[in-house]
Amino acid sequence: MTKEELHYRKLEQMYLKGAAINSSFYETTTLNIEAEKAIITLEISPKYFHALGAMHGSVYFKLLDDAAFFAVNSIVTDVFVLTTNYNINIVRPVSQGIIKAVGTVKFTSKNLWIAESTLYDEKGRTIAFGTGHFARSKVALTTEIGYEL
Repeated sequence: MTKEELHYRKLEQMYLKGAAINSSFYETTTLNIEAEKAIITLEISPKYFHALGAMHGSVYFKLLDDAAFFAVNSIVTDVFVLTTNYNINIVRPVSQGIIKAVGTVKFTSKNLWIAESTLYDEKGRTIAFGTGHFARSKVALTTEIGYEL
């Protein structure tokens, strides 16, 4: 395993096991990280629904932000990055199946990264998309925050 691949696998474990918020998603969530790209899948469950029986916008946001975030953190290898701004557009409701968020890095500079992500349904249709800005934090990637295998 290369140094880069080890970094990606540690980030994946940090997401799936280290973040308390993900405990409600963990059963049906996967994350795969590559250089400047992250793919998250989630099996939709009624526990994610709003009163009209479709997935709540907060879940759209979380998946899109997380995919963009990990695309950026794939190339920032020493510290945790922070989302400083993220905007989403929801284009269709979804209430069943497995959805996939794909995040990619679009711009890099010394202290700012811009990434975009798209959320797809099982048929490959776009259900939401977004763009965010990310910055370096002062928090090192360590075992204390779940960055480990």
